[in-house]
Amino acid sequence: MDAFSDLALFAQIAKLGSMAAAAQELGVTPPVVSRRLATLEARLGTRLLNRTTRRLSLTPDGELYLNDGARILEQLTALEHRLGGGLQPQGTIRIGATLGFGRLHIAPVLSRFTEEFPQVEVQLHLTDRPINLVEQGFDLVIRFGEQADSRLTARLLANNRRLLCAAPSYLKAHPAPATPRELGKHNCIFIREGDETYGTWYLRRGSDVEAVKVHSNLSSNDGTAALHWALEGRGILLRSQWDVAEYLRKKKLKPVLIDWATPPADVYVMFQATKQMPAKIRALVDRLVQAFEPWRQRGEEPCGPW
Repeated sequence: MDAFSDLALFAQIAKLGSMAAAAQELGVTPPVVSRRLATLEARLGTRLLNRTTRRLSLTPDGELYLNDGARILEQLTALEHRLGGGLQPQGTIRIGATLGFGRLHIAPVLSRFTEEFPQVEVQLHLTDRPINLVEQGFDLVIRFGEQADSRLTARLLANNRRLLCAAPSYLKAHPAPATPRELGKHNCIFIREGDETYGTWYLRRGSDVEAVKVHSNLSSNDGTAALHWALEGRGILLRSQWDVAEYLRKKKLKPVLIDWATPPADVYVMFQATKQMPAKIRALVDRLVQAFEPWRQRGEEPCGPW
């Protein structure tokens, strides 16, 4: 095997964090990957990976080889791109998204994308747990709200805000709150997402900011279950426009405290920026942005573009 293919193999192992996963990606057996890595380390005269039964981690020499090697592979890809007049999208793309939004809005786009580019294999991972794109080896991640990771590039897919809403039956029995602090008198259906502070809602109007501790006898890590409880009249729900717009239009839910803003929830596709982005990633990002163009319009409140 030549140095470039060895470098590409090592980069794949480091990205996926597993020799078995790298073997599956490359279409070979794990022993083949293990032997190639051992041969590479013997040729370089140094250990590149620390191996335990549970995980792999880079040695200092492994980090140097990976970081400098990534630039070499990027330059080679750029050269081939110039000589070949552009590479066709091909290979595997790993993309992560939340359960509900990914199932309803991302999966259909991916289906059409693979029909257009049959040489691309898309692996969609749906979870309501936070995804670390870099550490978990994803190519793209769909995220909501403001992004703080400077290593990643964000492209806006859709305008979206979170709304407080409740069923008419609930508001008939419990008059709607006039201020955020009055939420403390209501049953507020809470969705447990990630590691955010449990039971606290943050609202802003101009320079006024309110952190309201709410309570409920119903909470879930599943947004669909929480939405159904709200529709049954069990309390006030904080949920994204994309999920409740249909019920707002049909008057099955009514907005509450509409002039107060909640934390941003615009939808982004996140990826690592490189000088020469792989054709498969560039193509999928472009298709996602195109597919969501209608949802980047302002729309009318409270449903927005949804």
